[in-house]
Amino acid sequence: DHMGRPDIDQGINSQGFQQFQDLMARNGNIWTKVSCPERLSTMGPPYDDVIAFSRALVAAFPTRVLWGTDWPHPNMKSHMPDDGHLVDIIPKIAPTKALQEQLLVTNPLRLYWDE
Repeated sequence: DHMGRPDIDQGINSQGFQQFQDLMARNGNIWTKVSCPERLSTMGPPYDDVIAFSRALVAAFPTRVLWGTDWPHPNMKSHMPDDGHLVDIIPKIAPTKALQEQLLVTNPLRLYWDE
């Protein structure tokens, strides 16, 4: 959940994030959500420091990634994120219409309502 909660300060090539990607690569039944940049960011809105992590997961595992806002943002102590800013992130992490449809429509249908 939440991209394996990477330590954003350590960067996209950090051992922890690489291990998470390796785990997903080895196990086709593992999915992740590219969500909660407000919980991971050290910079705050618009959460640009989290974009590379989300983009990497969408690019590597386009059929096993979901997007969400984490609304109603439980246990947020620092600030309440603007859901509009969170939606604005979608084209930054899924730059094509095809990837956006995969992230927002196809993957959730497959995971939750696959028949």
